[in-house]
Amino acid sequence: MQLPLQITFRNMDPSDAIEAQIRKRAEELNHFHERIMSCRVVVEPSSRHQHKGRLYHLRIDITVPGGEIVVKRDPPEDHAHEDIYVTIRDAFDAARRQIEDHTRRARGDVKTHEPPEHGRIISFFADEDYGFIGGSDGQEIYMHRNSVTDGSFDDLAIGDEVRYFVHPGEGDKGPQASSVTRIGKHHQG
Repeated sequence: MQLPLQITFRNMDPSDAIEAQIRKRAEELNHFHERIMSCRVVVEPSSRHQHKGRLYHLRIDITVPGGEIVVKRDPPEDHAHEDIYVTIRDAFDAARRQIEDHTRRARGDVKTHEPPEHGRIISFFADEDYGFIGGSDGQEIYMHRNSVTDGSFDDLAIGDEVRYFVHPGEGDKGPQASSVTRIGKHHQG
């Protein structure tokens, strides 16, 4: 961390044991992002009275290049958070996940989900377990029985509208469709 860790206790006396646990968990975050600029932690007991004990609230503000990560642990009725160490664990686990997500986004490792393609069945050979889809771009895409969802291969006919994904790479018969779903009166998806 470029700036020293800041720990604030609100409406409670500072605790060396709690502070040591927070420092340990904050130091572990450096393994997940090498350029954490600052980390501020606020610990506060709930102001609401509980039947069994006090719930603890924890807020962590972490500054990294390109963003800020904020974790608030304000569980309204989670009695596990009557134990401050459980609250600390849960909050820092959430911070770690957010740091990992931020790092993946910064590297461009986040998967993008492409929408399915749309086309029509242009040839169909049920006895040979395959057919071809005419894509909206005019391309012919091979479709095997196993690529049709819901086992509805035998219900398909030439002219039926379908949604599908093009499998990366090409097979023996050119581009190949996967997850083919019929679009129709009873098959809207």
